[in-house]
Amino acid sequence: MDINNQSIIGKIVAENYKAASIFKKYRIDFCCNGNRTIADASRDKNLNEDMLIEELRSELTKKETGEIDFKAFPLDLLADYIEKTHHRYIESKIPEITPYLNKIVRVHGEHHPELAIVEKLFLESAGDLSAHLKKEELMLFPYIRHSVKVQLAGSKLPEDKRGTATAMINQMEHEHEAEGDRFRTISELTDYFTPPEDACNTYRVTLSLLKEFEEDLHRHIHLENNILFPKSIALEETLTA
Repeated sequence: MDINNQSIIGKIVAENYKAASIFKKYRIDFCCNGNRTIADASRDKNLNEDMLIEELRSELTKKETGEIDFKAFPLDLLADYIEKTHHRYIESKIPEITPYLNKIVRVHGEHHPELAIVEKLFLESAGDLSAHLKKEELMLFPYIRHSVKVQLAGSKLPEDKRGTATAMINQMEHEHEAEGDRFRTISELTDYFTPPEDACNTYRVTLSLLKEFEEDLHRHIHLENNILFPKSIALEETLTA
């Protein structure tokens, strides 16, 4: 794929997820803020855009490592994958991470007061994400699956459905942005999940789990914002035209 300074970050990662490693290296948000150009992202991070483009091109020309081509997934299959992989991950990790955070706040909070803020932000995220997942599972994803069935049947959606996907997706993207902001703050407060010298094993495990949680969330939001959502809106437009 051709990359230049006007290429959109989210689209680059949607075409080839290997690009994500370069954006992560420079802490460029490719999921919640993936609609920016290379030029915009370079300016925001005070990076040389030519250097960034060269690194991206170099990474994308490396031998394939079996990365899944999610853009080729039918929309209903992609929704199933996100739900069964990323939604279940969140549901399983929240109750695992929460007691660890509570423990290190009690043990290390006096010398690391930022941990109390991290715990507060994570608990807020846990509550909001749980509600967010249910809205996707009970409203948006069933609508996407129904749209695919309508398409396969060669039918059309009723006229009053025009804009339904866009309205639901706008709300989901707004909530994604809020989660991106929260975890950006958590990352900064923990020096990007770096254990301090006095960190015990539980402290280190907790930061490792938080880092893994953030990475999964980034991939999860990327699949939705940059692939599932725009393709779902486009499908709806063709079925209500």
